[in-house]
Amino acid sequence: MGGFIVFQRWVAAAGAFLVAITGFAMPALAADEVDRLSLGAGWFDVLDDQDSADFRLEYRFGKTFLGFVKPWVGAEANLDGALYGAGGVLADLHLGDRIVITPSFGVGLYSDGGSKDLGHVVEFRSQIEIGYQFEDQSRISLGFSHTSNAHLDEDNPGVEVAMIYYHLPVGRLFGR
Repeated sequence: MGGFIVFQRWVAAAGAFLVAITGFAMPALAADEVDRLSLGAGWFDVLDDQDSADFRLEYRFGKTFLGFVKPWVGAEANLDGALYGAGGVLADLHLGDRIVITPSFGVGLYSDGGSKDLGHVVEFRSQIEIGYQFEDQSRISLGFSHTSNAHLDEDNPGVEVAMIYYHLPVGRLFGR
């Protein structure tokens, strides 16, 4: 539970910082955008002692529902053998033309391999990202996530992951 408290404090501090640097401007919720293939590399268990290199491949749909929510699906693996397949929702909050804040939430299935035992096969991931969007709609972002089983089991250590992403518009893969 300690890791989740740190995550909550990190999110609150990041939010306060963003409000300060944007002059208290309200972020714009994204309308439909392009689908993106997101590639990530980072540090698994960044706040504890079972750290490992971590990699993600996600498909982020551009079509919104409920006005601003978009689905995502993805896979994650670390060098210690953990595998996580998940899906969920995200919202892109645009601060001007280039800065994008992306909170997301998902649920998936986890296998620890030789990595950290998270206590259950069902795991929930919450994440916050801050990114820069280029003119071609590709993005680079920094993300921080917390994954845990939400007390589906008495053993619920959770894990935090720091990640850097590159988000490539899918149309660019096919010359569109």
